[in-house]
Amino acid sequence: MTATGLPGRSVFLVEDEVMIRMMVADMLEELGYKVAAEAGDITEAMRLAQATEFDIAILDVNVNGKVISPVADVIKAKGCPFIFATGYGSSGLPEQYRDRPALQKPFQLDALGKTIEAALRGG
Repeated sequence: MTATGLPGRSVFLVEDEVMIRMMVADMLEELGYKVAAEAGDITEAMRLAQATEFDIAILDVNVNGKVISPVADVIKAKGCPFIFATGYGSSGLPEQYRDRPALQKPFQLDALGKTIEAALRGG
């Protein structure tokens, strides 16, 4: 598949499973996105969310048993779009963010690309 990402766009990725994080990072690069930062725990995700410039974030809902809401709050305050990745379906999303886009794990490259593009375009 050829790169389809919106040119120059960067992604902040939060995922506690190292192999999944590596796979998603590879998928993002294949789609033409740059991975601005990656985090595998809430503390690091909070630090990076505040300190890193990015265009969109992909957030695992449950990071080592902790809900991602504090990180989502920081990203929302920055005015950046974000997408949840979850194995629990939309009912597993933090209540205040159930209107946000969510990818059901495991997801395919095409679904990832379409969801990111829609979120970046405000759809």
